[in-house]
Amino acid sequence: MSEYAVSVKHLSKKFTLYHEKRDSIYESATSWFQKKRHNETLQALDDVSFNVKHGEIFGIIGRNGGGKTTLLRIISKIYSGDSGSVDVKGTIIPVLALGLGFHPELTAITNIYQSSILLGFKKEEIEKRIGDIIEYAELEKFADTKIKNFSAGMQMRLAFATSVLVDPDILLLDEVFAVGDVAFQKKCFDTIMSFKKRGKAIIFVSHDMTPIKNFCDRVMFLKDGKVGNIGSPEESVSAYIEYLSKKK
Repeated sequence: MSEYAVSVKHLSKKFTLYHEKRDSIYESATSWFQKKRHNETLQALDDVSFNVKHGEIFGIIGRNGGGKTTLLRIISKIYSGDSGSVDVKGTIIPVLALGLGFHPELTAITNIYQSSILLGFKKEEIEKRIGDIIEYAELEKFADTKIKNFSAGMQMRLAFATSVLVDPDILLLDEVFAVGDVAFQKKCFDTIMSFKKRGKAIIFVSHDMTPIKNFCDRVMFLKDGKVGNIGSPEESVSAYIEYLSKKK
């Protein structure tokens, strides 16, 4: 087995942002029929390199818009990078947003099947885990309820339960604990620690420095799309706080 579960080398990604530009009253008045547009380039990621070991919880911190979610989406193959490489060893599941991949008009059970199949799992494998997923998410009374009637917390519980109970080799987590009660958050963290003990790799993005310090083995501070620091949680959090203080 390779030493690294995830290896990112010299990864860069740009986005083109389009804006309407109206230079005169006439242009504003006729904008319904004609639109003059200009664009700018956003460098979301700039030469980012790091490795994540098997059995490691790797944290990523940084400001909003600093490239964290873009990075996770490239690792999970939702986006492609402009240059550089990403090497992933094993099955990977991203939990990048509450209810990502869920359809509001479908029930909880149907959504479990749909999202898991899209992630590459066989129907037979999912069927064996349906009961456990619903129980873990504490949604026994709502298994046949449409997702559109779920609260944000219920959607989060279902998304997390679906992700961890299909037992991937690598788990990507982006602010998934922002919603939910304390008891369920503890259950989530207990599950993450059990993943770690079994040699799974976890990449964890959060704006809450407490779990970053308490659970991560190493942390990367992503500074406006570039690697600001990779080191212990204390080192990277200190670098991030220093950076924020200079921005005030």
